[in-house]
Amino acid sequence: MKAELSDSADSIKTLSSLKTRLISSTLLLTLIFLPLVGVGLNDAFRTQMETATENELSAYVYSILAVAEVEERQLEMPEMLLEDRFNLIQSGLYALIMLDDNSAENDAKRGELESTLGWQSNSLLGLDIPSTLPRPEPGGHRFSSHFFDQRDHLIYSFSAVFEQPDGDFPLTLHIIKDQRDMQRQIEVFRQELWTWLLLLMGFLALVQLSWLIWILRPLKSFEVELAAIQGGTATQLSGSYPAELQSVSLQLNQLLATERNQRKRYRNALSDLAHSLKTPLAVIQSQSDLNSGVQEHISTIDNIISHQLSRAQSAAGSAWHLGTKVAPVVEKLRRSLAKIYLDKILIINVAIDDQAVFRGDEMDLTELLGNLLDNACKAAKARVLLTVLSDDKKLEIIVEDDGDGIAQSQADQLMQRGVRADSYGQGHGVGLAIVGDLVDSYGGEVMIGQSEKLGGARFNLSFKQS
Repeated sequence: MKAELSDSADSIKTLSSLKTRLISSTLLLTLIFLPLVGVGLNDAFRTQMETATENELSAYVYSILAVAEVEERQLEMPEMLLEDRFNLIQSGLYALIMLDDNSAENDAKRGELESTLGWQSNSLLGLDIPSTLPRPEPGGHRFSSHFFDQRDHLIYSFSAVFEQPDGDFPLTLHIIKDQRDMQRQIEVFRQELWTWLLLLMGFLALVQLSWLIWILRPLKSFEVELAAIQGGTATQLSGSYPAELQSVSLQLNQLLATERNQRKRYRNALSDLAHSLKTPLAVIQSQSDLNSGVQEHISTIDNIISHQLSRAQSAAGSAWHLGTKVAPVVEKLRRSLAKIYLDKILIINVAIDDQAVFRGDEMDLTELLGNLLDNACKAAKARVLLTVLSDDKKLEIIVEDDGDGIAQSQADQLMQRGVRADSYGQGHGVGLAIVGDLVDSYGGEVMIGQSEKLGGARFNLSFKQS
């Protein structure tokens, strides 16, 4: 469940990235706009081709009607037409004239009667005449598609009336053209169009990505500098940024400097307070006429002052821009503890990730590790083991010893809030209260248990790194 929540959080973080949004929107615009342009151009070309074909067939209509003659109600046509394709058998361009009955009764039933074939071009020889053809009103025309000879054809139909002394002579001229030539041209155009559009899409995508990377480069530099500040390798932003980010950079540097100075003054004031309180306590403790009960209470007051001052000096509230390498701090403590517990001949083993970074103040890390290692050295018989693990999401500090360990009931009590520092067992005193408060202030977790490797106590501290 935690893994799913983590993956979901990473997905949300990715989607909320300004860079991801800009690149996605730009690519989406390219991938939608250009295909729509392609579809529009393809439809426009098809429409243009159909219009051109309609005009072409219309011209054929008038050229054929120009050579048609009616004598004594008989249609007379020349044997050969000017357009050679009308003269070639099955050339793909055909013409035929259907004669209509012009009686009043037939005029009323025009749409129901079949016309009779009056004439056909030589190109129709060997082909069956279509059984149903459009019949527009006299003087009108109709342009449509017709399935003929196992293929789709375009047909232009025009109805005309020849005036004769003995009455009108109506007829309908049909020009039929195979669509294969037009479809072939449309297909060639479509292939060329999409080939160039795909190349254009790739080129525009490359140009847009390069342009966005150039535009977003200052943000990347800004992110890198912030990461350096967070990692403790830098104290302020030093890059040159565009006007939109320059003011943010200056204000952030000012904020960092102000916070750093305030923290320094705050710690100096607390240090002065500690000295001013400890000196009178030391004078009181030096009095020889004090009984043991008073001495015990004075020691308790001294421990409480030390504990609360340590809590107050914690930099956890400003830890976002602090970063401390763990390895150097561990090495200093290791050398110091080896000298302090020289008489116990302790072996202090360390297994640490050299790149591990504590997202906090060096003094707080020293306080944490110092108290845990000091307690472990007190409780240990011969061995103490410190393990530090880290990745992008978590820092884990594990301190183990080979002492008698901590009972589960006492471990649970140590984890409870409100337990006084002076109520802890032997070997785990005031230091654990400081550790607990520091870990809590950094939003970390403490687990106390039994060491499987050494058999004594095991303290596991974990901190989120992002």
